[in-house]
Amino acid sequence: MNYDKYLSDRVKTLKPSGIRKFFDVAAAMPDCISLGVGEPNFVTPDNAREAAIESIKRGETKYTSNSGILELREAIVRYLKERFDLSYSINDIIITVGVSEALDNALRALINFGDEVLIPEPCFVSYAPCVTLAGGVPVSLPCTADNGFILTKELLEEYITDKTKLLFVPFPSNPTGGIMTKEELEDIAPVIIENDLIVLSDEVYAELTYGDKKHVSIASIPGMKERTIVFNGFSKAFAMTGWRIGFAAAPSPIAAQILKIHQYAIMCAPTAGQYAALACLEEGFKDNFATVNMMKEEYDRKRKFLHKSLIELGLSCFEPLGAFYMFPCVKSTGMDGEEFANEFLRAQKVAVVPGGAFGESGKDHIRISYAYSMEKLEKAMERMRAFLAK
Repeated sequence: MNYDKYLSDRVKTLKPSGIRKFFDVAAAMPDCISLGVGEPNFVTPDNAREAAIESIKRGETKYTSNSGILELREAIVRYLKERFDLSYSINDIIITVGVSEALDNALRALINFGDEVLIPEPCFVSYAPCVTLAGGVPVSLPCTADNGFILTKELLEEYITDKTKLLFVPFPSNPTGGIMTKEELEDIAPVIIENDLIVLSDEVYAELTYGDKKHVSIASIPGMKERTIVFNGFSKAFAMTGWRIGFAAAPSPIAAQILKIHQYAIMCAPTAGQYAALACLEEGFKDNFATVNMMKEEYDRKRKFLHKSLIELGLSCFEPLGAFYMFPCVKSTGMDGEEFANEFLRAQKVAVVPGGAFGESGKDHIRISYAYSMEKLEKAMERMRAFLAK
């Protein structure tokens, strides 16, 4: 039977995730060190796990409101205000199955066929495919290490056309670890307003900003909240990747349309996961997010170690100030990121992700996640030293 004629043309053109390819190979290779997946090496905090168990014991095993349990949305409203100075009502908050669902729903709610969506690259692997699946046209904006992989006013102006409708602002960035300061966001805001764009601000790594830098949401810039959808969740900062709890905070007219898609496609986010997320926020309000800060300090220690190690090994690597990734350039080795990752895996059994998985502008780089034990990172650097010596 010829299944090809039944399959969607849009789906057939999509490439499989470059991250998962190397993860799957590494998982089947004995003695392999995998630094490929962006997943915290911490366990979900005790109070969150206990809250989920207690919710099940109480019989909280049915659907919740489509938007999510009221107490969690109220806590998120407070969280956004206290941590990022963003003011929302509970009706502007939709609890989703991870940030990925929230982004997908927002794109489907906003895109008409042929609308262009600007995506700063290198970027998370799902942005462009989700735009394509929604009928839009992804347009890559090549960002470089020279200025910390940020989005500049000049770059933005260069790529805007009369078909441009949406703009991703994904900072702190996966895969680069780049961040944008308040001043840098203020610089691009007039261009966004002048061209009447809607911003998709992926802030899932907001809590993981290092040094003296504090995360600033573009929605907090004057004139931007009304045209910005903020996406965040519990996977990274609260070590809850498997629970799949994220949320969107959007202007009410947009939130209403996102909710319709969520109602029909998903119904509601997992109930026990919502109670676990609520416990994370309630505990955080009591202790000033001590658990988040503890994890952040540990990531920062690994960040400094890995950056120092890569520089000492002779690789060019801009210092990331957010998320938990390094994005070194391997061009000096005579290989691009794909060749380097394949050879490194074959020769030394260390899995990293080719930078080209995150867009053409990342092809001379590799992504290394430092959300792993220090022991693994140290061994991986020893193996990289041996690999580069050859």
